[in-house]
Amino acid sequence: MMTPVKRINRFFMLLTAPLIGLLIVLWAHQPKLILDLDTGQFAAAPGPLEQTALLKQELLAAQDSASYTIDAIGATAHLYNQTTNAMNSLVTTAAAQVSRPELIYNRRITAKLGIPADVISSDRITIELYRLNPGNYKAYALKIRLKDAAAMKMSLAGDGTGQSETTMQAVMRSGAVAGINAGGFADQNGKRYPLSTTIVNGSYLYGFEPTYKDLSFVGLSKSGRLIGGKFSSKAQLDQLEPAFGATFVPVLIKNGMLQPIPLKWQISPKRAPRTIIGKYKDDQLLVLVADGYNESGTSGATLMELQSKLWGMGVVDAYNLDGGGSSSLIFRGKVINKPSDGNLRQVPTNFLFFK
Repeated sequence: MMTPVKRINRFFMLLTAPLIGLLIVLWAHQPKLILDLDTGQFAAAPGPLEQTALLKQELLAAQDSASYTIDAIGATAHLYNQTTNAMNSLVTTAAAQVSRPELIYNRRITAKLGIPADVISSDRITIELYRLNPGNYKAYALKIRLKDAAAMKMSLAGDGTGQSETTMQAVMRSGAVAGINAGGFADQNGKRYPLSTTIVNGSYLYGFEPTYKDLSFVGLSKSGRLIGGKFSSKAQLDQLEPAFGATFVPVLIKNGMLQPIPLKWQISPKRAPRTIIGKYKDDQLLVLVADGYNESGTSGATLMELQSKLWGMGVVDAYNLDGGGSSSLIFRGKVINKPSDGNLRQVPTNFLFFK
């Protein structure tokens, strides 16, 4: 006998059976779900992406190249600095080595003069003043290094038509810091004319006169070297390119060799105030002014004494200038020697030095 519950359950089973069967059929025969969306319009264009990627690759390559170049430049700069420092060091060392012989030579010749009493130095000239007292005479010396050829000149009193002036007057007139008397002179009709060949500012004052008797020319070349000697022709002297110069007697030393002193100049006078100019082998100048209280031959120095003194000090060329009462040495506006006349003598030419 079927209970009411079973009848109800059967009723619902019969009621839902068609639905369950439909679901089973649908499940067994389920179609594939295809979602067809048109997304192409939103996709990025392929061209810019490829270019961007290529550009990125190129930028990375450029970065690598730049890094390599920076490293290479840094290494090169470091090497350049090292090389530059090494070359500068070599140049400095070479310059020191080149100047060393010159310094040694200068010390050697200076040691024979003693300690300078005064020094004038500039970028144009160096002048050292020394006081000498060998025993038989008293003298003063100037050791002069011309750094500029124009730092030495020869003054001419007036226009060369017989005028004269003291060395002090020439120094003050031209603004020089030192000066000595220069060539000899001849007196005529109350006037004083330079002796023989005289050159001022590169021009012959009276023209060239061949050397005669014991006379010799002495002056400075345009390059600043002391020149002198005996000349038989104008062309011979012109080869030395004289800037200025004067004439007196005699030559004492030439090319490191002592020259014979004419007998007349050994005894007439034997002793006297003297002015001599010479040069060392490095072209430094040496001026020697010997004191004497007269010109009678009893005071001052003999030419042979001064010749020997200069040769012993290493002078390679030396020329006697006008002496006696003409001998004068001006330094820093003061008369250093004691003129034998009691006062400075007026002369037509003077050698002057400028700071």
